[in-house]
Amino acid sequence: MSGFLLDERMRLSIEVALAAASGDTRRLCRAEDAAMAAGMTGAEIDAFRRGQSFDFQLSRAIGLALAPDQELLRRARRAGLSDRVCMDIAALAAASREVRS
Repeated sequence: MSGFLLDERMRLSIEVALAAASGDTRRLCRAEDAAMAAGMTGAEIDAFRRGQSFDFQLSRAIGLALAPDQELLRRARRAGLSDRVCMDIAALAAASREVRS
């Protein structure tokens, strides 16, 4: 069983990264505001914007969300993310792509 849970804080982190990658500044502002309201620091939010995190597992989750492919999926699993969490991340990324369309 994975110790990494895709809770609301993690979802917000991924959403900031996805919004930054999309180039949608209004969506990014909303995501950043939500992340700040959840207590995330400016440094954390800056890292998410760059597709990174100070947390190793969250970095793998963000990487998978930004570029879902088999190699990144393997890396996420090796980092301890469960199949369920990986599927949830893939769903977040797919929903993000739909928003952009």
